[in-house]
Amino acid sequence: MACDAFKRQLEGYGLTTACILYRMPDHPSVLQEFIWQTYDLAPDFPELNRFVSFWREEIDGPLHSVRYAHRRLIGPNQWRIVDGEFALH
Repeated sequence: MACDAFKRQLEGYGLTTACILYRMPDHPSVLQEFIWQTYDLAPDFPELNRFVSFWREEIDGPLHSVRYAHRRLIGPNQWRIVDGEFALH
């Protein structure tokens, strides 16, 4: 049985990594970095947009910037069906 992450990759999801810079609530001149990763769909990035919306509504540290990278881990040319298997024992 395939894990959920593998199923999502087969559905076109790729790994999205976001580098979030935000200001410390008590010290606005200090920037803090937060790294966040999930599987998401390019080019709309619904999961990333949902997380940024959550941050703006629920987290005290105001956002300075969000940089992200996205990579599909399994592409159409990397997946093929195998018809057999080898039994070792």
